[in-house]
Amino acid sequence: PGQILTYLDGEVKVEESELKPRVGFLYPILTRNISVFINATRERDSGQYMCTVNVVDDVTSTGKNIGVINLTVLVPPATPTCQLHGSPTVGANVTLSCSSKKGKPSPTYQWQRTAPTLQVFFPPAQGK
Repeated sequence: PGQILTYLDGEVKVEESELKPRVGFLYPILTRNISVFINATRERDSGQYMCTVNVVDDVTSTGKNIGVINLTVLVPPATPTCQLHGSPTVGANVTLSCSSKKGKPSPTYQWQRTAPTLQVFFPPAQGK
């Protein structure tokens, strides 16, 4: 795990990382609420975040001073790419494929069939 933010001896320090320009404490540090914000979240911000609270010279709270939260940044699915494989003629086998390059959690798919469009063919005609 990498350090993100630290408040120590009255000083806030933001560690060098891709989060640096997007992260900070939500409230003034003198309060007991040490919430952290992350702006412009990205999929790679997903992960487990730990908050450790220490009081100088306190050895009685060891192991009880850590809070853990899991963050999963949801990603909408990309527009699906669909293809027809095979020859769409009577008696032939065809495969319809559909996939989406991204989405978190993994997208689910559903196929539906609509009524076929009517195609009208006119026999060849002679004359005017």
